[in-house]
Amino acid sequence: MGTPHPLRRTAVALLTAVALSSTPSAVATGRQDPVWRGAWAASPQAPAAPFAPNWSSRGFEDHTVRQVVRVTTGGDRTRIELTNRYGSAPLRIAGATVARAARGGAVEPGSVRHLRFDGRESATVPAGGTLLSDAARFPVGAFDSLAVTLHLAEATGPASFHHVATATTYRATGDHRADASGEAFRETSGSWYLLSGVEVSGGREAWRRDGVVAFGDSLTDGVGSTPDADDRYPDQLAERLAAAGRPRAVLNHGISGNQVLNDSSWAGEKALDRFREDVLTEHGVRTVVLLEGINDIGFRKPGSPASAAPGVSAEQLAEGHLALIREARARGLRVVGATLTPVKGSRYGTPANEAVRDAFNHWVRTSGAYDAVIDFDRALADPADPDRFLPAYDSGDGLHPNDAGYRAMAEAVDPDLL
Repeated sequence: MGTPHPLRRTAVALLTAVALSSTPSAVATGRQDPVWRGAWAASPQAPAAPFAPNWSSRGFEDHTVRQVVRVTTGGDRTRIELTNRYGSAPLRIAGATVARAARGGAVEPGSVRHLRFDGRESATVPAGGTLLSDAARFPVGAFDSLAVTLHLAEATGPASFHHVATATTYRATGDHRADASGEAFRETSGSWYLLSGVEVSGGREAWRRDGVVAFGDSLTDGVGSTPDADDRYPDQLAERLAAAGRPRAVLNHGISGNQVLNDSSWAGEKALDRFREDVLTEHGVRTVVLLEGINDIGFRKPGSPASAAPGVSAEQLAEGHLALIREARARGLRVVGATLTPVKGSRYGTPANEAVRDAFNHWVRTSGAYDAVIDFDRALADPADPDRFLPAYDSGDGLHPNDAGYRAMAEAVDPDLL
């Protein structure tokens, strides 16, 4: 994975110093009911394989699935959230563990903890529902990488998943949930399966209720960033906040290809529908950043993956954002709007699409609809051609940033806005 970026080294060093301080935890102060905070998240999607084969459509049987996720806040206790949102039948989990991730599919020896569900190793997630594990005495720190391992002994049928993980998931045949070695995990996938959240309680940050949800499409999901490097803009934003001495949990609820106003068979339910389940159920959150709409605009072009969906006007897109703002504020959340990033030179780069993008960005900047605004458009634009990415930030498709571009997005966020 190479040498860590200086910002990342600073963030991790600062969080390590914070962890060594003597602030009492929720457990130490005698509180009986822990207050949970989101530490990692992924938005579920219906089984599909639009670009390449994955494991969602067939599901699992006599398999162990090990998934590596990096949390952005720490605590004394840990629990996971399993999802069966798009399952048509109850989902049986034979067992699950959490451990500290090592290289590949391996975990640190001695770190494996068996998770329980209402006191039992096995559990059933109802069709259309979610399930939280019991609290495990498994302390974690911000930016720790955890391996969550699920044993699925019975046939699951098609499995709810998150298509673009920009991370490697490992699969083995049989029950290998307690294995420290990754030797049995010989199959890999670029998606996450059945896992939708990690929550923590206690620790020095037990009192904090200032988490941030990054909500959007592939620009939030991290398409174009380096796999297994945690360089999506929400990851880098969490690091930047920690390095500035203002640590916050940052939860990623982006879905690649997602739209504000239209459902997609491969890119998730429209934002207007999924916002309630993905964002408003998160614990410990104060702010949501809305960066979504480029697919609503771009899919108007013939030949795009969802060309049947009509392109929308700036006014329609603004109405969609206003609906999301109303829902968020009804739950007491602060709402930060973000401008849509450049598309010239991409498959979305037509004069008609550019006119809608410009009009919508003008509305974002000037409407006063949000509590604050982040101008990602100007942060990534080439000064010589503002409708196009600065070449140093382009992943190569003219639509998605590379690691440096996602870093520029994170650096464009004023911490005071959150």
